[in-house]
Amino acid sequence: MTSEDAGRVDDAQPDPAEETVEETETAPAEEADVEDSAAEEDPLAAAQAAIADLEDQLARSRADLYNVSQEYNAYVRRSKADGAAQKQAGIVAVLETLLSVLDDIELARQHDDLNGPAGAIATKVENTLQTNYQLVRFGAVGEPFDPEIHEALMNTPSDVESEQIGTLIQPGYKMGDRVLRPARVGVVSPQ
Repeated sequence: MTSEDAGRVDDAQPDPAEETVEETETAPAEEADVEDSAAEEDPLAAAQAAIADLEDQLARSRADLYNVSQEYNAYVRRSKADGAAQKQAGIVAVLETLLSVLDDIELARQHDDLNGPAGAIATKVENTLQTNYQLVRFGAVGEPFDPEIHEALMNTPSDVESEQIGTLIQPGYKMGDRVLRPARVGVVSPQ
């Protein structure tokens, strides 16, 4: 045997490292076959497990949808309530701005300076505010004094039975039940 023949003989013998690679490649395939055979052995159990999993996913999806629906409905309710409150706040802000103009109209009327078309327009503005926004002027001499709606700036003792308004310094205004500005008055009280 020559050296060339010896090299050929060595090539013909299998390498032990190659054998272990082949064994490790076939081992996972055998395990997968075992699992597949277990699933093939009991397909009913596998189907029931899949159904249970899908039913659970469906129930969770329905619960999530219900929660989102409830959150949306609550948002809509809050938005409507906030919108109404903002509208009311806007109306109050505009009316409070107009109070000084209404005071001037009333003073001009008391001094008989509001005649002709300007008087008609002023009356129409006051009537419109009263009709549409329930804006009412209050506070008159002789009315009983109510500290919730009147602001007493002075107090004078007199021969009266109960506290009442003796002097109207500045009228008050209400919008419905809400006091926009208390009437500033001088109070007459019993001795």
